[in-house]
Amino acid sequence: MKPIQLNGQDGGGQMLRTALSLAMITGHPFRMTNIRGQRRKPGLMRQHLTCVKAAQKISNGVVDGAEIGSTELVFRADKVHSGDYDFAIGTAGSTTLLLQTLLPALWMAEGASSLRLSGGTHNPLAPCFDFIERSFLPQMRELRAIASLNLLETGFAPSGGGVLECQIQPLSDGFGIIEDTERGSLENQSLKVISRKLTPSIAERLFAAVQKEWPCEQTIIEERNEGPGQGLICLAEAEFTNGRHITSGCAERGISAEKLGQRLGRSMKTFLGTKALMGHHLADQLLLPMALAGKGSFITSAPGNHVPTNISIIEQFLAVKFSIEDQGGGNFGICLV
Repeated sequence: MKPIQLNGQDGGGQMLRTALSLAMITGHPFRMTNIRGQRRKPGLMRQHLTCVKAAQKISNGVVDGAEIGSTELVFRADKVHSGDYDFAIGTAGSTTLLLQTLLPALWMAEGASSLRLSGGTHNPLAPCFDFIERSFLPQMRELRAIASLNLLETGFAPSGGGVLECQIQPLSDGFGIIEDTERGSLENQSLKVISRKLTPSIAERLFAAVQKEWPCEQTIIEERNEGPGQGLICLAEAEFTNGRHITSGCAERGISAEKLGQRLGRSMKTFLGTKALMGHHLADQLLLPMALAGKGSFITSAPGNHVPTNISIIEQFLAVKFSIEDQGGGNFGICLV
């Protein structure tokens, strides 16, 4: 079978991760050039390489170009095998992005599987463990895809050292259909800081900055002193009748607690001003299961750059076509046509 030709110039690692997932599910090989072409350091980084090698392992695949810095990759999967797997990124690279690469294929395998993934669990520019556990996986359960998650150790960037485990049940009858879902009433709001080896005053400054943009009375500080290095993440959560929206921000050098809190508060305030149940990060992650179901639609807040680039990969593997409609008021409808 001739490989599908993909150009990764306009996107990041998500294009590669989606291609790996779909190659394992469909059996279609692919050749991707210009991987992460517009990034400051193009090509495969350690976390992307781990995704490639993990996909190769669970599918008995064949790969060419699997090395650090490679901007071109050819991947050909065989049959996906359920089982117990252990993958270590070796850096603080995101375990949750690795998880989301493997989950769709393992859901469609013949038996149950378990994953033990080591690296970062609370990273900038990646879904944190709490988002996967409390937002993404509950939504997937609505689509008949069952997985449970356990955090053994928190891993902040740049030290890493985090470990998560996931138990995955095979789909018995394919993915369910995502329907237009009203989010219902707002039932609870909370702010939480998870930190390691940092002074409590940083969390208090964060809370104050968030609350100037988004008033929230319920605040929690959770210290996790075991593990390597320092780190902090702030989680803003809004629970609705039909789902949960979580947005987060990690501490980074050069970014003050006040600046981080302001960004987080404005993000939540903007989302609550829409009618959407799915934030733009969750929307991006639901495109693949929706395409595999062959039908569906939902409303999201303004989609980020990952949505169109992710769609561009999906539409080359599957006979589907997406439509994105600006419905006004910060609401966007995404559906299969």
